Formats: sequence, C-alpha cells, structure tokens
Amino acid sequence: MSDTPSNEAQGTGTQAPVQSPSPQSQAVREEVVSLYKKTAKIYPREVHGLFIKWRWVLVWLTQIVFYGLPWLTWNDRQAVLFDLGSRRFYLFNLVLYPQDFIYLTGLLLVSAYSLFLFTAVAGRLWCGYACPQTVYTEIYMWIERKFEGDRGRRMKLDKGAWSAEKIARKTGKQIAWIAFGLVTGFTLVGYFTPVRVLMQELVTLSFGPWETFWVLFYGFATYGNAGYMREQVCKYMCPYARFQSAMFDRDTLIITYDSKRGEPRGSRSRKSDAKSLGQGDCVDCTLCVQVCPTGIDIRKGLQYECIGCAACIDVCDEVMDKIGSPRGLIRYSTLNALDNGWSTKDIVNRVMRPRVLIYTAILVAIVVAFVVSLYNRSPFKVDVVRDRGVLARVVDEGVVENVYRIQIMNTTESKQRYRVGVEQLPAGSVQGGEDVVLGPAEARWVPIAVRVPPEAAARLGTGQHPFMIVVEQTRSGDQPQLDVREHSTFMVPR
Repeated sequence: MSDTPSNEAQGTGTQAPVQSPSPQSQAVREEVVSLYKKTAKIYPREVHGLFIKWRWVLVWLTQIVFYGLPWLTWNDRQAVLFDLGSRRFYLFNLVLYPQDFIYLTGLLLVSAYSLFLFTAVAGRLWCGYACPQTVYTEIYMWIERKFEGDRGRRMKLDKGAWSAEKIARKTGKQIAWIAFGLVTGFTLVGYFTPVRVLMQELVTLSFGPWETFWVLFYGFATYGNAGYMREQVCKYMCPYARFQSAMFDRDTLIITYDSKRGEPRGSRSRKSDAKSLGQGDCVDCTLCVQVCPTGIDIRKGLQYECIGCAACIDVCDEVMDKIGSPRGLIRYSTLNALDNGWSTKDIVNRVMRPRVLIYTAILVAIVVAFVVSLYNRSPFKVDVVRDRGVLARVVDEGVVENVYRIQIMNTTESKQRYRVGVEQLPAGSVQGGEDVVLGPAEARWVPIAVRVPPEAAARLGTGQHPFMIVVEQTRSGDQPQLDVREHSTFMVPR
C-alpha cells in the first residue's frame, strides 16, 4: 500500500494516478523560513586617511569636553551641574530653576533645526563624526584592535579554538571595555551629583543606591551599545536613520560611488590598462565594504544604514593611488552632480536652495529669540501662592486680611535684598516681606499678609478683586531697582 494518499479527481468518482514527489518539490516543502535572520558579525578594517583623522579629532574634542567639564569650577562650585535635589541647574554664570524650562525647549529646538540644516546640506555629518554611538564605537573598536589585532587576526581568533592566548586577549578586552564604561557612567552621574562628592564616595565606598544604580546603568549601556550592538543601534534603534530621507534631496552632499567611472568593475594587475580591458576604475577589491562599520556596499547606492563616516572614501583613495587612477571614485557629491557631471563650484552654487534657506531662517529666528530672552532674563523670580490654610478674614477694627506665600528665587550668585509691596489695591498694605535677604542662588518662601482698612473694603465690596504683588530688588548706589509683578486676587468676605 502506498505511503502517499490518493487524490480523488474533482467531479468524478475515479482516482487520479498517484505520483511520487520529486526530490526538488520535497526539499521546497521541507524548507524552514526563519522570521528572525541572524546577522553576521562585522569586522571593520582599520583605515587611514583624511576623514578618519577628522573623526578622531571629533572623538578627542567631544571626550575632553565630556570628561573634563564636570571638574571645572566656577564661583567656588562645579561649573556645570544639574542639581535635581535642590532643583537648580548651574551653567557657568547661569543659575536656572524649573521655571526656566522654556530655555531647555529652546535649546532642543536649536539642536533639532541644526540637525535638519546640516542633514539637508551634507547628509549624516552628525552620525559620522559626533554622535555618541559613533564616538564610543570608535573608541571600543580601538581598544579591541589593541588586544585582538587587525581585522584578519580578529576573525582568525574568533574562529579558532579556545586557548590561553585567546582567553587572555578576550579577558583583557572585556576588562578594558567594562572599565571604560564605568568611567563613562561615573562621569555622566557627575553632572547630576557634584563630581568631587561622588569621587569621595567612591574612595570611601559610600555610594548611595541611586548613584550606584545610574553609574552601573550608564556604564552597561555604553559597554553594550559600543561594544556589542554597534551597527545594530544605528540600523534598528536610532530613529534618525529612518526619517533622514525626508531631509535629503538630489542636491544633498552624500557619500556616492561614481558608477559611470567605476563600472564595469573587475580585478586586474597594476600595470594593466583598464580601458583596454573594457573595465572601469573599480578593481572590485571590496575594501570599501570591509572598512564600513555597518557592513554595507556603497557601490549599490545610498542606503539608510550609511552613517556618513567616509571610511570608504579614505580606503578607496588609497587604492586609486596604488593603481595610478585619480582619487574620487567614492567621494562626497550629490546625485545631480553625478548625473550631470558638475564641478565642485556647481555643487556649492546649489547649496542655498529653498529647503536650506527655510531651515536657516527658522534656525536664525530661534537662536536670536533664545539669546535675547536669555539676555533679558530677570535676575530673580517670584511665585505667588494663596495660603489655603488661612482664608480671607476680618481682624482688628474691621481690617480685611489675606495671607499669601511668596517664593523668591535669587538667580544670581551674590547676596541680594528684596522688599514686597502691592499695587492696584486701594489703601492696601503689606505686613512681612519688608526686608528679605537671600544668599547666592537661594530660594525662600516668604509669608506676607495683605491688609485693607474697613472703608476701602466696603468700597471694594464682597468677592474677588485682582491686584498686583510687587517684589523689588533693592540695590545700593545709583543702580536702578528691579521689580517683578505677579497677578493675584484679594478676597473680601461677606
């Protein structure tokens, strides 16, 4: 009896002839399709050239700023400190409070439109040179090369059996990676907890639970993202790679492969003439693929995985020098320039196009508004809150009294003196707040009682009456007084 069941012919009672499945159809039938494709590990080759030098300049510059800034002092305090406990943010000479959140919004807008502008003009410059993921990945790959060698040695080491040498190299790399990640986490936490206090806690092993958590968290994030995930962060986790195409056009300066000059590609000796062989300048050495940190082939055209690091340009220029061909087979150019054979001057002339002009105008407007607002920022802030525990009441001889709590915030780093008064309230007077002295960057709640005599209260009538609470900053000498006015209401009971 056959193992294959017979099929009944449609519309008849006869049996169709039994056919044995061919080996090809059986193989197709047994094929398993995985929903999650395992990606091969990328081993970027070390490269030398102009653009890699610029990338290392940015690595050094950004890391000197990041690791050095918390240790700078300003007015006997940390120059840059986001003190969440006391709700004060110190930026050199600026002291910001949570009420200054608008400046953070302005800073984010400036950063966003700067990114849009740079992307529209020259592609993913941020990703290729200054993005923390790119910077730390470059550092971690440098550490990896120091312990495990160049690309060929790393590949051979990973494929080989475990030995004492392999264990030593892998262990040394891991220790260096973890140490660098912990230093990075420690520095980042030092922006929120005074770094010198943090160092004392480290020496005495008295870290608090939150400091310990965040140092380990950021250290692990640096270690994992730059050590292992690398191109996966750029390709799948970073949203910028997905919406960057919305800011590109055919005049955006991007890394391009000149297919008209390079194709048809093929290997040949240095002494061979490409034209006589019917070949282009590309010798199909695949070095541009081997140096790419995301593992793409730029010869297939622009891809969203390209972070604009220009490593392929550097290595291709080296190959062109060796075979005696002019540089620039892979270069920064635009799609219109490639199609029309434009010169560098033609490319520059197309920079100031409508999209770039709009981004520039918006960015300039935001920057001007941000700077003007920051320059005209008041040296102190005032918040007025009615005391809910004490409602309007009638005190001695029919005087109507309302109690308020005023928060005065000194945003300077010198001692200041203030006094509180009222306006637009007939015959109103203030008890408390006549002479308030605040130290540098100090904030204090000041209770005051606003009183109105019975005759004035009768003229006002029962209900709510708007008025102004005025806080004046008193100064010595000929300097003018500064004041801040806040709206409030005065209640006259029945």
